[in-house]
Parts: sequence; C-alpha cells; structure tokens
Amino acid sequence: MVWVTALCAAPGWTSTPPNKAAGAAQAKAVPEDFVGAEKCDTCHGDVAKQFTGNPHSKLTEEHGKADMTCESCHGAGKAHSEGGGDKSKIFNAARVPAKEADEKCLGCHRGRHIDFARSAHAEGKVSCVSCHSVHAGADKGHMLKAEQPALCYRCHTDIKPQFGMPFHHKVEEGLMTCSDCHDPHGKFERRNLKNASQQDALCTRCHGETAGPFVYEHPAVKTEGCGSCHFPHSGPNPRLLKRDNVNTLCLQCHSPSANSTAAEIPAFHSQKAQYQACTDCHTHIHGSNSSAIFLNSAE
Repeated sequence: MVWVTALCAAPGWTSTPPNKAAGAAQAKAVPEDFVGAEKCDTCHGDVAKQFTGNPHSKLTEEHGKADMTCESCHGAGKAHSEGGGDKSKIFNAARVPAKEADEKCLGCHRGRHIDFARSAHAEGKVSCVSCHSVHAGADKGHMLKAEQPALCYRCHTDIKPQFGMPFHHKVEEGLMTCSDCHDPHGKFERRNLKNASQQDALCTRCHGETAGPFVYEHPAVKTEGCGSCHFPHSGPNPRLLKRDNVNTLCLQCHSPSANSTAAEIPAFHSQKAQYQACTDCHTHIHGSNSSAIFLNSAE
C-alpha cells in the first residue's frame, strides 16, 4: 500500500478526512484477518520491489517474515483484499490526520523520538510521512523523501536564500546538514536545537576553542550566547558577524550608557576610523585565562 501525504503543512492545509470505518475494523482485527505480505504483492508488486533493502524490510527478514510485514503498519488486509482493494478498509496514512499517522510510526519509534509531540513539526501537523518514505526514499539511511537540505527547503523556503550569502555554514556544499544542529523530531530548546544545558553547547561542538571554561569569561558570551554577535546560518560579513565593522559590534555594549553593565571604552582610546579594530589588541574575546580585558596572552 502506497503511503502518500503532503510534503508539509502550509497555512490552511488540512489532511484527508480520517477513514473511521477502517480504524474501527483494525481495532477489532483477529489473526484470521491477516493475509500476509505475499497476498499484498499480487497487487502492490511495484511497492514490494521498492521495499527491498530498506530498514523495515530488514526487520521483516530478522523476524522470519512473521512479525514485520505490510500489515504491521497498514493493519489486517483481509477485508481490503476481499473488497477488491477497497481503500476504506485498510489503514493509509494519507487518509488520517497527522497525529494518527504519527502514532502508528511512534508505536515502534517512540523510544528514539520521545519528544516528537512537543516539536514544531508535530504542532504544525507535519507528520512522519511528510518527510519519510516508508517503502523507499532518496536518503536510504533515514528513508527521507529527499536528501538534506533539499527536503528541509520544501517548507523552510525563507532559510534557503541565506545559504547563498557570501559567508555561510557549509550546508550547500554538503559538509553540514540541517540535522547537525536541529533535531526535527523535537527537543526542549527553541527551534529544535540540539542544545545541552546552555545555548552555546551546540556551537562549541565544532568551535571547541571558544568553549572554555576560562578564568575570565566574556559576559556577553555567557549571558546572551553566540547569537549576540553572530548570525547562525549565514551573513554578509566574515565570521558571520552581525556588523560589518567589529568596532561597531563591540560598541553595542561597550559605550557610555546609563543602563550599561559592560566595561566602557577608556578615555585614552579613540574610535575614529583611522584607528585599528578592537580585536587587534583584545584578541581573546570569547574568554581568557590570563587577561581580564582579553588581551593577547603575550602582551
């Protein structure tokens, strides 16, 4: 049985009305109502060929073709078969709400995706089969309908142009994927980020030199995180900085203000254009073990 669904839940999207008759019949199914995968193959041979080699089919072999079959997901097929392929008598993810389709998948996969119900995808009615092809997929390892990032771009159209900017994380080049940073199946943190106890735990998995701990911490890094100075996906400036001039970036905090809690610019400094960048002297801006004002340790 072919599983077909919308690629994403756009505003105004509604699923095909649930097939209540099929659901009621499956709930009352007895062993005699199961016909076996061989019976399914007589009509759905093209799907059976696609099914060969994916993780679900491997489970079928491991269980001696007894436990993991077409009917493990689609339910008992006797009524569907004897009804001449009546679609109302078989479970089909395209004919049920996203939540019901997800519950079918989570019957086996809940242990790995325990937080899916809290994810933005679940809340937006983007079901498992919106991204995954149960029988075959472009990404064989995870049975995705398309490889990353093309799959994600189908819904996140606002993100795709960002990776075309002059400076960006190497997603388009295939050196990173969206799921390196985001967990599509749900996390406690915003935007499904794969964070640990603090925001920057994600960034420092790659940028370990900024992680610390340091004797002298930069307050902005500890309280506001990497995002206070850097764009996460891409930007027009080197190092994905939010300002084209590093002095301007520093002066967002380090300038005289009645509400400022950061150290202000000393009187002996001049911020005129002909002077060099702050980071020529204050090189250890993420934190330092030797200087409270983040000077180069050799100075």
